Amino acid sequence: MDLNAIIELDLHGLSSEEAQYRIEKAVKDAGSGVYLIRCIHGFHRGTRIKDMIRREFGHGLEPKIKSIRGGANEGITELVLR
Repeated sequence: MDLNAIIELDLHGLSSEEAQYRIEKAVKDAGSGVYLIRCIHGFHRGTRIKDMIRREFGHGLEPKIKSIRGGANEGITELVLR
């Protein structure tokens, strides 16, 4: 088991609905060794995907997600898993 596993999702060019589907699938499929899902959405074309992530996955809405945090830059949002 790899306890340092990170899933990276490139969400560039997707609609909010497509991005939400991919994130939901990654969360569902994440094994016990995965502790982080890094969502790479970019920021030059607005914040619709970033806003959707916080709206749909924040505040305890998804039991497997412990917290949401910003990434290394504005175009990344990270989901910390339980």
